[in-house]
Amino acid sequence: MKVRIDEDLCVGCGLCVNTCADIFEMKDDKAVSKVKVVPPAIEDSVKQAKDECPVEAIIID
Repeated sequence: MKVRIDEDLCVGCGLCVNTCADIFEMKDDKAVSKVKVVPPAIEDSVKQAKDECPVEAIIID
C-alpha cells in the first residue's frame, strides 16, 4: 500500500499524526507522510487515519 497527503486539502489538524505517528508527521503546519510505502503491519492504522481525516486529504493507492 502507498500513502500520500494532498497538501492543498490538508488543514493541519494533526489527527493523522495522533492516529499513526509511525507514518505521518507535521511539517510547516501541514501533515506529511514519512514514507511512501506503508509496512503491512501498519496498514490498518493508515486506513483508520484516512477514514478519520476531516478533509479527506489522505490518499491510499
